[in-house]
Amino acid sequence: MDEQLQALAAARARIEGLLAAVVAITREVELPAVLHRIVTTAMDLVGARFGALGVLDDSGESLAQFIPVGLSDQERAALADVGFPRGLGVLGHLIRHPEPLRSDDISAHPSSVGFPPGHPRMRTLLGVAISVRGESYGDLYLSERGDGRAFDVHDEAVVVALASAAGIAIDNVRLLERVRAGSEQFQRLLLPTLPDLGPFAAAAIYRPAAEPNALGGDWYDAIPLPDGAVALVIGDVVGHDLEAAAAMASTRNMLRSLLFELRTPPSAVLSQLDRTLQAITDNPVTTTSLARIEPAGDGWSVHWSTAGHVPPLLITPGGRPRYLVAEPGLPLNVDSEQRRPDHIHPLPPGSTVVLFTDGLIEHPDHPIDVTMDALVELADRHAALPLQDFVRALADGHPSDGHDDMAVLALRIPS
Repeated sequence: MDEQLQALAAARARIEGLLAAVVAITREVELPAVLHRIVTTAMDLVGARFGALGVLDDSGESLAQFIPVGLSDQERAALADVGFPRGLGVLGHLIRHPEPLRSDDISAHPSSVGFPPGHPRMRTLLGVAISVRGESYGDLYLSERGDGRAFDVHDEAVVVALASAAGIAIDNVRLLERVRAGSEQFQRLLLPTLPDLGPFAAAAIYRPAAEPNALGGDWYDAIPLPDGAVALVIGDVVGHDLEAAAAMASTRNMLRSLLFELRTPPSAVLSQLDRTLQAITDNPVTTTSLARIEPAGDGWSVHWSTAGHVPPLLITPGGRPRYLVAEPGLPLNVDSEQRRPDHIHPLPPGSTVVLFTDGLIEHPDHPIDVTMDALVELADRHAALPLQDFVRALADGHPSDGHDDMAVLALRIPS
């Protein structure tokens, strides 16, 4: 009776472990993370010291990718000059014969060709094929149980079950990647290609959120105006879905039209935009900054108004970057009757104006003033770069956690 109870308890523990492993795999939304998680969870389920996943190439006859887990730093160093396995020996046998394979002595298997120099000693093997939509995707390999025993039929059953769930997880994440790529392409089609803004240099960059749905409401725009000014716009529609992207497109187009009709001051343009949005749309709340780069005597100035947006960043030659902190207005679609303030600041030759969305700086674990200071440091380090490299450096080194999409627009005054 005790043995039966122990067997039942062990079986229940295996089932619970398998369910937990399946949940862990399906939580991943990036393919490399899914593949690595498949190996680690399989190792945990059967107590294996080593594990690996080999991904087949397009021919289905050899490995295009090999993901090993469990090697120590010394073991990895010893194999540094050895290429990853391509599917010879026992691994090749499993490719050609995708039935589960258990071996108590790898070297004694008829297909064994031995290990390369520096390879850690491995005696036992449990190999299971992974299929996606009925086609072979790769193979899962496990070696050396922690208790020194060979893999048994129970180990094989649980790993086969895991491999089935792994195939579904791989298929899901590949579908997700295709959706993400299509969403990102759609988002980028909504954003403009910057026109020639001579005598100024201008650059912009957009990065989608790290979350599965890449659609968002961030946008930028730069428009040369008939009166000799250049309008710079940055904005963020609340939401991360198709509705937010559509609202972004309609808001951007309305603002473009108003800029040619009203031109200045920026506060009047934003006020009219707000009234129009509330009258004819049900768009969600939107933050934006509108700035005009205007002639001022022998130089230039920036004339701007914000609607609940983060302040612009100004970088002057030889000076430390600083925010143009001024009285903000309310976001759009909140209260169109409230007055909107305007602000003007001179732009020395060679200075750079940077507009950005809050996805560049928001991090749930850090106060906003800390991340804004971090952005200042980042901008200061890269201020001398060509402008396109500069905005890319800001997007690459952003102090946010990447949960939101981000847009950066920069314009440099001639020196």
